Amino acid sequence: MKYLIDTSPRKMQTLAGRELVAGQLCTPLTNYRNWGGTFAIDNGAFSGLNRTAWFRLLEKHLPLLDDCQFVTIPDIVGNCKRTLELFDVITQDARTHPYRDRWSFVMQDGIEDTRIQWNRIPHIFIGGTDAFKDSQACYDIVKTAKALAIPVHVGRVNQIKRFRTYHELGADTCDGSSIAMYDYKLRDIEAAMTNPVPTTPLFESLANDRS
Repeated sequence: MKYLIDTSPRKMQTLAGRELVAGQLCTPLTNYRNWGGTFAIDNGAFSGLNRTAWFRLLEKHLPLLDDCQFVTIPDIVGNCKRTLELFDVITQDARTHPYRDRWSFVMQDGIEDTRIQWNRIPHIFIGGTDAFKDSQACYDIVKTAKALAIPVHVGRVNQIKRFRTYHELGADTCDGSSIAMYDYKLRDIEAAMTNPVPTTPLFESLANDRS
């Protein structure tokens, strides 16, 4: 799993080539210029959707379509029913059609209790509350997507525990606001993944307990 980072083209150039960096995350919130490499488009709905700005972002990036990994269709945080409705309506808009094979459906709280129409979803984005994101139900959704060869992006991955969990589940990309803001956060996760905490073998641990 690698990061897509919401940052400026200049900073992306300094991050290019880092082992855990895949490219840039473009959002209507920051509206950074495209850096000229791999990118994806988010919708900014976690902070409040600006529908006009989001469609403008799609239109602006259309000439760069080949480098686009996915486009996150607008969602309602924590509410899968309303998110499903938004997906159904917004994907009918002709401005989304050039990105049809890159539409990313945001998984939200409650989706585990519905029948997911996997044949309509070319990409998934793990959103929702922390309780949902860190649940077995959500992990099972990722496992299902990977079994169907559907790419997975995970939002709000700012700590090593969540990064390691979704990395081991086979998620493809992730993002994190703290990762974008603070350089040391990315370095800490890179270091943790390169130098995992050593574990003591069971029999050695038991021997130490008896001594």
